[in-house]
Amino acid sequence: MCGFFGLLADRSRAIDQSSADLDVGLTLIRHRGPDGTGKWVSPNGQVGFGHVRLSIIDLEKGAQPMHSDDGRYTIIYNGEIFNYIELRAELGESLFRTHSDTEVVLHAFQCWGADCVNKLRGMFAIAIWDAAEQRLFLARDRFGIKPLYWAKTSQSFYFASEIKALLPFLDRRSVNSAALSDYFTFQFCLGEKTLMDGAWQMPAAHFAFVTPGQKPQMQRYWEVHYEVDYDHTEQWFTERLRQLLQDSVHMHMRADVEVGSYVSGGVDSSLLASLAREVRPDGPFKAFNGRFMDGLEFDESRYAKALADEQNMQLHVADISEQDFVDHIAKVIWHLDQPTAGPGSFPQYMVSKQVGEHIKVVLGGQGGDEIFGGYARYLAAYFEQCIKGAIDGTLHNGNYVVSYESIIPNLETLRQYKPMLREFWSGGLFGERDERYWRLVNRANTFGIILAPEAIDQRATFEEFKSIFWGSNVGKESYFDSMTHFDFKTLLPALLQVEDRMSMAHGVEARVPFLDHPLVEFAATIPADIKFRNGELKRLLKAVFSNHLPAAIRDRKDKMGFPVPLNLWLKRGGPARDLIGDVLGSQRARTRPYLGNGLSIDAVLDSQSAYGRNLWALLSLELWHQQFVDNTGA
Repeated sequence: MCGFFGLLADRSRAIDQSSADLDVGLTLIRHRGPDGTGKWVSPNGQVGFGHVRLSIIDLEKGAQPMHSDDGRYTIIYNGEIFNYIELRAELGESLFRTHSDTEVVLHAFQCWGADCVNKLRGMFAIAIWDAAEQRLFLARDRFGIKPLYWAKTSQSFYFASEIKALLPFLDRRSVNSAALSDYFTFQFCLGEKTLMDGAWQMPAAHFAFVTPGQKPQMQRYWEVHYEVDYDHTEQWFTERLRQLLQDSVHMHMRADVEVGSYVSGGVDSSLLASLAREVRPDGPFKAFNGRFMDGLEFDESRYAKALADEQNMQLHVADISEQDFVDHIAKVIWHLDQPTAGPGSFPQYMVSKQVGEHIKVVLGGQGGDEIFGGYARYLAAYFEQCIKGAIDGTLHNGNYVVSYESIIPNLETLRQYKPMLREFWSGGLFGERDERYWRLVNRANTFGIILAPEAIDQRATFEEFKSIFWGSNVGKESYFDSMTHFDFKTLLPALLQVEDRMSMAHGVEARVPFLDHPLVEFAATIPADIKFRNGELKRLLKAVFSNHLPAAIRDRKDKMGFPVPLNLWLKRGGPARDLIGDVLGSQRARTRPYLGNGLSIDAVLDSQSAYGRNLWALLSLELWHQQFVDNTGA
């Protein structure tokens, strides 16, 4: 796990061998690689590479930039290739001078060219300069676990692991209006957009070649296809799932340093920690949890403790306070690069801080909800569709999951989501499936007069939403697959941004075993009535691995992610309310062009429900605006 920054100069410009640009970019991402720094400028001054390293594999010889023996290729790379041992054998052991996975990627590109990405199993962002062809190769892993951003200015093409490294080189700093519409709708950006105009995200599962003076031409190399397999029995799916997930965890445990695990108290992280403990049954195994001391609804450490006691793990619990929020929220937004995915990034930052005090590598459960159906809104939306199907007499047409009668016993899961349901059904029932899911995930209509009507164009956002929801790789008959696919392509990358930034803020590599492409490809073929029978969220996953989880975790129906008591702090007054009042109450904040006239900060503060996220969205956006748009020296 590392970070990189590079530039490809236009043909009319050469990079000095002691390029100050490299130092500027690397300084802004130094936290990603505290173990070493490397720089290289090509002899003709066309390209410059910079790299900061967090040493995980081949601690002594894996430094970057790394060059091929003939000097033609130079690589900088961020991530881990978990099948690097198998690829070494396939390429030929005699080729290698180190034991690093970086050299494996380099030789794989030499051997297979751009097709090498199809051989790689892991998380990666790659940049390789080909001196013979005078072109740059860029690639990003299938799921976007590892970040890669780029910007084309009047002088050069820049690329980096984080947006902040690009900012000093932009011709100007302004907010991308289309991305802002995405943000207020979903709290993340769709496609290649970022909130910073002129800075772009390389999409997951894409590669590109870049020549001097040109923008990258992206090419998709992988897609997940929801082609339901009706030929196999549930027993076959059970055994195959068991095999694939155990294999993924085993591969993700490869490291020359100690590996631990997050344990949130939910199914996903607890299961991965349990399977990891099986891989390394002897010696200590460290697990990490965070809690707020504001009531049991914000403290799930009891579930993490049940797992740790059963599996003989060393549990480290981070006690997170209101003062921690005041002290660290600005740092959270700075490390995030741009606000995304809700307030869970703050406690994730605090737990990762504790992880960094003990180990360098940690497993996380991202992906489980999107792959196996873990979000309560799936149940809410499907319940409505089942009722509609029963009324219309079409309940058993196509790939329906369950009847409304069988869902009813599991509706207890929705107990804490009554405000969401009230909003969802306030606009009527039984509309088109894309319109209904849009209403369920759209947050913009909850801001009311807070947002200026002309500030966002939801028509364009809705059209982009529909193009993803009705993707050509998803069958039209399965509502369940359409919902999970949209979240897989949009929400998951936002959550992975949080996972990457909050861990790397503390020099920690976060690995996500659910996002192993053989497992994801398999999961997309499982019939929905096996994954989601009777409306039980993540039903198959829990059934297959029930013996790996304590009953307290296996039988939970109240998991809500990582709730933050932000709105409770605000209502009772204190340092958090004072901070937010100062940030959002300033003249500069109150006159942002995306806000409505006469914004009352007290009205915003007092209108929040216990788990409302609008205040978080406004606070995060304002802090980002101050740090990255207003402050041109950042």
